Amino acid sequence: MTESITIDSLCKRYELGALRQETQLRDQLVRLLRAPFGKRAPKEVLWALRDVSFTVDEGEVVGIIGRNGAGKSTLLKILAKITYPTSGRVRARGRVAALLEVGAGFHEELTGRENIFLNGSIMGMKKKEVRAKLEAIVEFSGMQRFIDTPIKRYSSGMRSRLGFAVAAHLDPDVLIVDEVLAVGDAAFQKKCISAMHDLRGGGRTVLFVSHNMAAVENLCSRGIWLAQGKVQLDGPVHKVIEAYMGSFASADSASKTLTAADGRRGSGEIRFTRVEFRSTDGELQTVTRAGKSLVIRLHYRANEPIERPAFAFTMYTELGTLVTDTGTWLHGLDIPLVPVGDGYLDLEIDALNLMPGRYYLSLKLDSCIETRVYDALEHAVYLDVEEAPIYGQSRRIDSRFGLVFFPQRWHLDGIGSSATIDVSPAANG
Repeated sequence: MTESITIDSLCKRYELGALRQETQLRDQLVRLLRAPFGKRAPKEVLWALRDVSFTVDEGEVVGIIGRNGAGKSTLLKILAKITYPTSGRVRARGRVAALLEVGAGFHEELTGRENIFLNGSIMGMKKKEVRAKLEAIVEFSGMQRFIDTPIKRYSSGMRSRLGFAVAAHLDPDVLIVDEVLAVGDAAFQKKCISAMHDLRGGGRTVLFVSHNMAAVENLCSRGIWLAQGKVQLDGPVHKVIEAYMGSFASADSASKTLTAADGRRGSGEIRFTRVEFRSTDGELQTVTRAGKSLVIRLHYRANEPIERPAFAFTMYTELGTLVTDTGTWLHGLDIPLVPVGDGYLDLEIDALNLMPGRYYLSLKLDSCIETRVYDALEHAVYLDVEEAPIYGQSRRIDSRFGLVFFPQRWHLDGIGSSATIDVSPAANG
């Protein structure tokens, strides 16, 4: 397959404070007084990018993710030729369109219509080519009433609408988009996602930067995680996102020791000692995402043999609403005897059908043969559930939509369509 973008050993270096110029005599005299013999304090060097290398094939949609200051925007600005690298090689085949900042590339004094033609000429398009696209651009942006108003009177949302409409409709071979979903309403965001899907279907290459991980996972097939100016991970988008989101949490968030927990009650013959959140392959799960599988491992220590114990937990929202109350007794799981010593049992959840948010788990260990509570801890641990493209869409699904979501299927036979839309986690994960 033909390579659309080639980046080889790319580096970008900035000298902090180097942009200040001493143009006035007063400034030069002050500098001479501070360093009369020509000695100056060494400048602080910042490497925004360091030895970054990767290639992108035609038709690929690649998500660039990372924390603030990781080098994402610098990388895109170099690709768009807004700034130049310190060293390394960058090559992009064909026409490149970039939407890096709200209204970037617009002339403040020109109208929206005039700016469309200006951007087209910058991309090497002829006036008649731009004119042929003009109606579609204006309609997409929804700016019909203001298209002949100077850009300087546009709000940030209006600039974003027009900027994306121009970038997407001027037939780019490579589209570079930086946080376009951060501005604009839900309807505009839906248009943007649909347009990028169309570009992908037309064989165009898209580089997409966003902090909306659900949008990145739904739109992109490949992810690149930048950290401190270097490529931390490059691979399938869902694996890159999970690794990136896991970097925000320490192992403590996946494993909570309970031996010194306050406020516990019970007789104490057997007690919970630790709770762990794991993936189905046994790895500690520092980040849990909506709709994904999860294993809750309950560790215990028995000081004497315990006959027919029952392990249970209840889950609450941050506001104290009961989400679920479950345990081994409720499921008819009879545990004849727990020997003296340490052990654990696992609860495996196929799909965690919870909306993003924080949930608290209270633990209980009692007897099935007598009225006795061995151990009970209220709000012993919490579980943070992060957003994911639950319904296979890029839009955000959060606590405004309830506590849980349901694996479901929509059948459209009754309206003249034979389509079946499966929005179960298994279908989208």
